[in-house]
Amino acid sequence: MIRPARPIAGAWWMLVTGMMFVAVTAGVKHLGDRVPAPEAAFLRYLLGLVFLLPLARPVLDGFRNRRRLGFFVVRGALHGVGVILWFFAMTQIPIAEVTALNYLSPVYVSLGAALFLGERISWPRITAILVALAGVLLILRPGFREVSPGHLAMMGTAILFACSYLIAKVMSDEVPPTVVVAMLSIWVTVALAPFAVAVWVWPTWEEVAWLFLVATLATTGHFTMTLAFKCAPITVTQPVTFLQLVWATLLGWALFGESVDAFVLAGGAIIIGSVVAISIREARKKIRTPPVAP
Repeated sequence: MIRPARPIAGAWWMLVTGMMFVAVTAGVKHLGDRVPAPEAAFLRYLLGLVFLLPLARPVLDGFRNRRRLGFFVVRGALHGVGVILWFFAMTQIPIAEVTALNYLSPVYVSLGAALFLGERISWPRITAILVALAGVLLILRPGFREVSPGHLAMMGTAILFACSYLIAKVMSDEVPPTVVVAMLSIWVTVALAPFAVAVWVWPTWEEVAWLFLVATLATTGHFTMTLAFKCAPITVTQPVTFLQLVWATLLGWALFGESVDAFVLAGGAIIIGSVVAISIREARKKIRTPPVAP
């Protein structure tokens, strides 16, 4: 039975999703850099494992197939390094810039799907990718200001997350989505463990509480995003994700004293415009662009 689309509900849940993910970013920003990025990322995922307890049985099934397990392990390693870079970037550059550059992941996914999954790459898709890269140049403005390690880290994050989402796309055809998400949480935690031990600093109880809040917000965001996709097609929900940049800019200004950069907003608008264009084409072919999330 095909459920009727509910565009208003879909847009609403995606709006909530954006708020959740921006709150995640703000929580990490608030923590600062006293706790090293690898350790903070490890604790965020470790604490988030509590939400997987109801999925224990289907998750155990994911360990029985060696081929699938290999894909899950590789995905966890790639995503884990991406998360470390994301946590590091949060301590180096404004929230709005982190959010804007993170929009690149769906663009890279589209390119990767053509290169590695055999999907046909058309001129409209190539044009959308080039437009997105122009948006990145507008945000970074190389030659006019310093491109910091935080910017480079976010560029790496977007690429690694895109690789992770491509593997998820392959696995989602073989196992339930809940297993895909659960296995990611498990293997990212495992992948981050040695990096965290190498730089370990004992966190305070307050820092642990903040990291648990970050894990809770991220989990809630993934849940509301799923609700959005159930209620409406991606052509409705994807444009709403641009509001994340608005929330991030306002939050950075209100809580952290970050200036409002018109170039970042314009570059982000260009990137999300290209993402929407790609998403519309994929939706017409009944293929959904993987969501962006830390």
